[in-house]
Amino acid sequence: MDLLVSSLVIAIAVAFSNIIARYTKHIAGTYINLLMGVIVAAIPWTNHLVLGFNNEVFMILILAPLLFFEGQTTPLLMVGKKAKSIIGVAVILAVGSAIVATVITSRLLLLSLPVALTIVAIATPTDATAFDAVVEGRKIPQPIRNILKMESLFNDATGIILLQAGILWLTTGHLSFWQNTTAFFKSAVGGLILGAILAFIVMAFRQYFVRSTNNVISSQTLFYLLTPFLIYFLAEKVEVSGIIAVVTAGLVHNSEANRSRFSSPRQMHLGIQLINLMTEVLNSAVFVILGISLARILVSHSQILFGSLTWLIVGVVVYGLLLICRYLYARLFVSDRRRKTAWLFSLGGVHGTVTLAMTFSIANQISLQLFNFIIVVETVVIILSMLVPTILFKFLLLIDGDAEIRTTELARIRHDMVTKGIESLEVMALSPTVKAIVVYDLQDQIRKNTLGSFFEQWHAFTANKAGLTKLQGVEQRRALMHALDVERDYLFQLEKNHLASPDDIDEIYSELLLAESLVLDPRNQML
Repeated sequence: MDLLVSSLVIAIAVAFSNIIARYTKHIAGTYINLLMGVIVAAIPWTNHLVLGFNNEVFMILILAPLLFFEGQTTPLLMVGKKAKSIIGVAVILAVGSAIVATVITSRLLLLSLPVALTIVAIATPTDATAFDAVVEGRKIPQPIRNILKMESLFNDATGIILLQAGILWLTTGHLSFWQNTTAFFKSAVGGLILGAILAFIVMAFRQYFVRSTNNVISSQTLFYLLTPFLIYFLAEKVEVSGIIAVVTAGLVHNSEANRSRFSSPRQMHLGIQLINLMTEVLNSAVFVILGISLARILVSHSQILFGSLTWLIVGVVVYGLLLICRYLYARLFVSDRRRKTAWLFSLGGVHGTVTLAMTFSIANQISLQLFNFIIVVETVVIILSMLVPTILFKFLLLIDGDAEIRTTELARIRHDMVTKGIESLEVMALSPTVKAIVVYDLQDQIRKNTLGSFFEQWHAFTANKAGLTKLQGVEQRRALMHALDVERDYLFQLEKNHLASPDDIDEIYSELLLAESLVLDPRNQML
């Protein structure tokens, strides 16, 4: 029950913060989510309703499906082509920077090597969602964006193995290179193989039914939604990387979706909408949770924060060393070795809730005093990794004005399209009642109807279904289809004469087809 209430509070916070983000266009939406999390933690009543951060719950309920959906939006072919660079950033860079940062941090700040490795290992995984937050509204080269996304998908396993090595070293006093190397390959390769096998089995099962007369969309959708949870749970049970397993499963499902989209269009469309919805909600939830956790950490560890500045120095040094290692790696090994590209790559290594989850995962394995110290250090690393690039990207990256221009252009095309549709009604012999209803429906495409006119239509429909007879209902449908057909023809002419961007036309055209399905398809009608 407590978990349900906690989830409900977070979900409400996500909903409201995403609405507020629409009114603060100059601030990235994820920062609004972060601030909303801080507010939830600052209000005693809501703070009491939200459970304390649990890394296992977070990993399986938030991170597993999020990585699965992100993997599904990534073509498997691209991963194959980028395999060398993925291994480079997710393994070689991660391990190399961890070794360098551990040794320098230990000697510079007089920390023991095991403690230094533990701190650095936790800060190793990067977060694609957090990176999107700091780069929102600015243009960044697509190759850099792609490699940073690939890195964040696969380097979590490396960070976890390094953390296990650090904890083992800390508790036993010994560091076994071969043992940890074997554990890494078992975890990563095992997760890769298990994820692929399980995903293939699920895919074959779903495809068998989708190509038969016994297909049940509700059951198929449930199987699909449960896939990342089941795969992550099974992978962790057999002690391989659950993260790698769900990412691999997502990649396999990407190819499935591309080769079966027309076998059951309703199921495919529902699946795509669910991916978009879940990805947006989970991404926002990640930052609400991060905001709540950071606020609680700062309050509960105030004695450490004000007692000494060692935590701050360690956090700054660790972040700085990892930043330098990333910069040097980019200058030496990334295909585009220009200085600016190297800075973009290095600053793009943003940390988020995965770092926080890894920190909480060791709470019962080390002393409370050391855990409290590490958690405030990692808080510094997370905040710096988001704050520094947010500031520097203002100088390194241009503002993405294309998005604003595109919004204006889409609005113009929609307005002209709807005008054509309404004008086409003049050639039809429609009763005044039917014409008024059809014009209202067409104007809804550009949100031209006021709230007052909506309530008038709602009252009329509720009172007597708008007073339409069966014959008038047929007339209404015929008029709508005629107007929508005219609108489609208008879009076709725009594209044919190169008067608008194909991407803009495709976006509006797809909305138009969905509108037509609401008129034609009995299953989409709520009458």
